[in-house]
Amino acid sequence: MIDTELQWFKSSYSSDEGGACVEVATQPAIVHIRDSKTPAAPHLTVTPAAWAAFLTRQ
Repeated sequence: MIDTELQWFKSSYSSDEGGACVEVATQPAIVHIRDSKTPAAPHLTVTPAAWAAFLTRQ
């Protein structure tokens, strides 16, 4: 899949300063995760369940 086909989002808690953000693009069966500083670099892919578990881990 080509990254231009994905719609990437970053947290509303992120500012436009610094560029140290994680960006996420979701699809029904997969979540793509990348570093905003290097958007052309390879990115991680996980299942929605794994992403949800990561977000809710305390």
